[in-house]
Amino acid sequence: MATDSRLKELKSALRAVLADNDAIVDHAGATREEGGPEVQVQAKHVEAFRGNLAKAREIRAEIEALEGMGEIRSWAEGMTAPVAQTKSGLIVPQGSKSLGEQFVESDEFKAIAGGKSGYTMHAPFQVNGSFSSHWGRKDVYTGLPSGTPTDFGSPQREGIVERQKRTMRVRELFDVQQTNSNMVEYFRVSGFTNNASTVAERNDANNAFGVKPQSSMTVVGVQAPVRTIAHYEVAHRNVLDDEPTLRGIIDNELLYGLRLVEDDQILNGNGVGQNLTGIRSTSGIQTSTWSSGVADDTRLDAIRRGITKSLLAYYEPTGMIVHPNDLEDIELSKDANLNYLMVMSVSMGADARLWRLPIVSTPAITEGKVLLGSFGVGATLYDRMEGNIRVSEQHSDFFVRNAVAVLAEERIALAVKRPESFVEVTLDSAPA
Repeated sequence: MATDSRLKELKSALRAVLADNDAIVDHAGATREEGGPEVQVQAKHVEAFRGNLAKAREIRAEIEALEGMGEIRSWAEGMTAPVAQTKSGLIVPQGSKSLGEQFVESDEFKAIAGGKSGYTMHAPFQVNGSFSSHWGRKDVYTGLPSGTPTDFGSPQREGIVERQKRTMRVRELFDVQQTNSNMVEYFRVSGFTNNASTVAERNDANNAFGVKPQSSMTVVGVQAPVRTIAHYEVAHRNVLDDEPTLRGIIDNELLYGLRLVEDDQILNGNGVGQNLTGIRSTSGIQTSTWSSGVADDTRLDAIRRGITKSLLAYYEPTGMIVHPNDLEDIELSKDANLNYLMVMSVSMGADARLWRLPIVSTPAITEGKVLLGSFGVGATLYDRMEGNIRVSEQHSDFFVRNAVAVLAEERIALAVKRPESFVEVTLDSAPA
């Protein structure tokens, strides 16, 4: 054909131009071999060398254009190539195998032949080439933009801004331990009468040995069942593969959701059904109210009197849990001269503390309530299974929809062993 003849002519011309440049280079090298201190190249040779390079570029561009037309012609010829019909009725070019035949002959299909693996493929069948191509042949549109905006330029990709999370956790006040059981059994001391006193060696009246007094302790066996906190999110498998950042956000949000429920369960769980028995729902914890104080008591005073109750039970408080609105009222408290009562600790950037105790400020506790006590001694939080993430497509019809379930789950138990070490202060109203 004329195109092929023209290609041969251009390629021959290109070889001649390149050979001419080689001769110029060889001439310069020969000059040096004759003993000259440096290579001497005449101006006419430099000009000829540059002219040959320009000519070579033009010839190469024309060759590439003609070869591109050849690819299009090959595609057109492929569309009219002899065809054959497979057993399934699919029409394919002669000498080719249909995708169905390739699948049946693949190692992936043979691995499940006979149902030995439960008819579940553990590895996907990879198709060589593109479904849009003619069994490996390039189609006329290969390489052209597909129409998505990113194909026409380089867009600026902005990172996903995650929402702010509650930073302080209730569990941070606890002694957290591990357990391998689904039930934690422990003894709770619900009462103790201390009758210890000095004792005489002998009774002067009857010369008998002194009798020691008896104290009484009430011990109750209690069970703390391990409870499961879980939820899941649905996502498209391609999204998780293509957007690892989004996958990380999904995982983090799910784990964060577990922590929110965990905070609520530790404080407020009512013990009914699958709920934990939270500290505030445990019988035996002490209570105190702001209104039962003396005249001119502030919220700060009410909390300090609650600390005293814990100390009188011989437990050193280790922290307190306060609602953010209550903490705001406390930090904004002023004296008669409108001076802030907590100005020193706030202005110096100290940790959030009240009466030398660390604070967890969280909406998980009811507004108007403050829980303080000896968290390290009075109660123990048990992790049966720490928060984890699992992904599976084996749910409903997810497999055929390319969907996956991202599951977050944890298992915990709470044992309140010394209820009297905790004091719930109610910030109801100032004393009359």
